[in-house]
Amino acid sequence: MTPPTETAAAGSVPTGPAPEAPDTAPIPADLRAAFDAYERAIVANDLDALDAFFAPGPDTLRGDPAGLLVGHDAISGFRSLRGGVPPRDIAEIHYRPLSADGDVALLMSVSRFRGGGRGLQTQVWQRLDGRWLITAAHVAPRTPPLDRTIWRGVGDPFQQGAWEGPLAGLTVAVKDLFAIAGFRIGAGNPTYLEQARPEKATAPAVADLLRAGASLRGIARTDEFAYSIAGDNVHYGTPPNGAVVGALPGGSSSGPASAVALGHADIGLATDTAGSIRVPASYQGLWGLRTTHDLVPRQGMLPLAQSFDTIGWLTRDGETLQRVADWCLSYDGSSSTENVQGASREDLPWRFLVPEEILACVEPATREAFSRLLAGLSASDDPPPFRAVSSGDLDAAFTAFRTVQGAEAWRNDGEWLRAHPGAVGPAVAERFDIASRITAADEVAARKDLEPIAAHLAELVDGAVLIFPTVPGPAPQRTADVDAVRAATLRMTAPAAIAGLPAVSVPLLTVDGAPVGVCLVARAGSDIALVRLARRLAESAGTGVGR
Repeated sequence: MTPPTETAAAGSVPTGPAPEAPDTAPIPADLRAAFDAYERAIVANDLDALDAFFAPGPDTLRGDPAGLLVGHDAISGFRSLRGGVPPRDIAEIHYRPLSADGDVALLMSVSRFRGGGRGLQTQVWQRLDGRWLITAAHVAPRTPPLDRTIWRGVGDPFQQGAWEGPLAGLTVAVKDLFAIAGFRIGAGNPTYLEQARPEKATAPAVADLLRAGASLRGIARTDEFAYSIAGDNVHYGTPPNGAVVGALPGGSSSGPASAVALGHADIGLATDTAGSIRVPASYQGLWGLRTTHDLVPRQGMLPLAQSFDTIGWLTRDGETLQRVADWCLSYDGSSSTENVQGASREDLPWRFLVPEEILACVEPATREAFSRLLAGLSASDDPPPFRAVSSGDLDAAFTAFRTVQGAEAWRNDGEWLRAHPGAVGPAVAERFDIASRITAADEVAARKDLEPIAAHLAELVDGAVLIFPTVPGPAPQRTADVDAVRAATLRMTAPAAIAGLPAVSVPLLTVDGAPVGVCLVARAGSDIALVRLARRLAESAGTGVGR
């Protein structure tokens, strides 16, 4: 869920004091003065003043339909990122005393938006040390036409699929990297979108879902050019995390992930270069499958780094992911996928390997939760064997991966970026700037370094399946410094990309009340069997998420 949004904005100066409703006792003068001062602080977007109006401590509450923030620090962090909100006036106020001494009161106010629509604010005020402060608040904003942080375009449906088929009745959020006939690819950047040409044909990955009976819910946001795993976008805002209020959604498939987590769509069609399906799946408690490299056709998909780009899906449960994989990776379902069922008819071995170097990247609380999961599986009625193995030098692997990825990303997008200086956000611009300085010799050397790494990983999964936490820990808060988390995360997600192996993230861990995925990596081409194995593991763990 996203942090709640205020229902006022800088520049929305009220036209005058809002009338008190006739059915209420008069509001005490000092409380009314506090309420009016709070409204002025909202109009001015005075963050310090707004913080001062909320009671200090861990028990203060603030929520809206997106979720609940608990504690003054969480509320303060939200305010620092909320951005602008629509201008409004307070139309009326209702007052109810909640204590005999008059020191606790309920205020409900109706806001009238100058652009149309109404909202409702509910606040509990308490007199503390002679000052009126808000101890609890709930905001019901006007109904938005759509959440622009999640969707570029949305409909009911946006595009109808076949009326019958194995996916009939399901809806799809398509990442804004795929071609849909008659629409432009936006790549998470408004300048790119404005200059793009409408696509003449629909990407096979999209068409496969439509032929199966799924309908498109809409085109969902992506981090700029898919060159991020955080999930933020400086142009359109950060999509809400459907599992953790105020947290990053994970990227770059942030829009499809949030759409699925919030129930806007059943399937997210996404891409994964260095973790862009697996990271948001872990952060938002979803199932996410990165398919074997080159298994799903990438025609009609805007590339980032072709050596690692793959297509996959996000769902809320394993059964839906199985249905999607069974269709899209079968001879009947995909118009161009080949050589799939041969590797996936056979079940994968019920044997797991724990890569020690990857596990060393994990935060202590997540590592403890993972250890408890393995202990529970070992004590279950269907106990698999576990063995620790070496996954190799992750620093060397990541350095080589980043070099090849950057070289390809610059070949794909460098000319456009040179022609449009300042068109991308600072973080993505910095990555492209580094990529622009990679030499041909650097790339050749990095590709040579990747060969033994990929061979070692392929050897590990020849007779077993790798298992480890998908990411270091729960989704970071949007106010957090994510550089260190990003580095650790990419060291965990890059190995599967280097070897071109399928990987599925399953929501099996809970750390401090937030979801963390468990990643399974298997041999190339075993994607359908991998989803079956993941569901079996979830059932064995007793989570119920496999159903």
